[in-house]
Amino acid sequence: MALTPAGKHFHDQAEVLTRALHQLRRDTLEVSERHVRPLSIAATHALSFTFFPKWVRRNDKVLALGNLNLISDSMQACEQMMLRGDAQFLLCHHHKNMSSRIGSGQFRSIAVGADTLLPLSAPAANGVARWRLRRGEPVKYLAYSAQSGLGRIVAAQWGAKDRPFALETVFTSHLAATLLSMARAGDGVAWLPRTLAEEDISAGLLVEAGKLEFQIPIEIRLFRPAARQSKAVEAIWSAFERN
Repeated sequence: MALTPAGKHFHDQAEVLTRALHQLRRDTLEVSERHVRPLSIAATHALSFTFFPKWVRRNDKVLALGNLNLISDSMQACEQMMLRGDAQFLLCHHHKNMSSRIGSGQFRSIAVGADTLLPLSAPAANGVARWRLRRGEPVKYLAYSAQSGLGRIVAAQWGAKDRPFALETVFTSHLAATLLSMARAGDGVAWLPRTLAEEDISAGLLVEAGKLEFQIPIEIRLFRPAARQSKAVEAIWSAFERN
């Protein structure tokens, strides 16, 4: 079953109206000065632990503009927060080919950083990857769940029909940190953000499991609604745009 063109149009407009109603309520409370609420940034788990703290400290003018509330969750949950209007910003990994519920004209975004998804494995005794991507016998694969934005990126880049290597999924999670721990323990190969895995790579606990071409360059992007927002949101957005 699928929505008709009319149904799709209604669905898209309903999301806009719902978010607008939430925004109107917040703006009204702000004007009345009866309610002081921090501005919320939804961020995926991996970026909450690695990129966000350094990034927001580099933007000290942003912290000076008001109280920021960081909400860390899966990409799927962060998208829902943005669509409901529960968060004013979304910080996430992004790839031009990934599927997204916020990729429409309802939202704007800017690139605030860069990252790379690396296929990583624990090393064998000789220092090479214990699990190596190649044709033939499937390699044990530590996969992201459907909730994960990183999983969508890996699927977009290395869909089953396009892979020059064989994978056997042995574990699934939406948390990159969990997959990192499993890969470090030698349980398989996982595509992990360099920003998350760089300490383990430097320590020799993880090594690349495939050719350079198997890496996936990605962006770190900040999203916001396209419609004009409150003065505080617009001020923070302007500060981010200037950096």
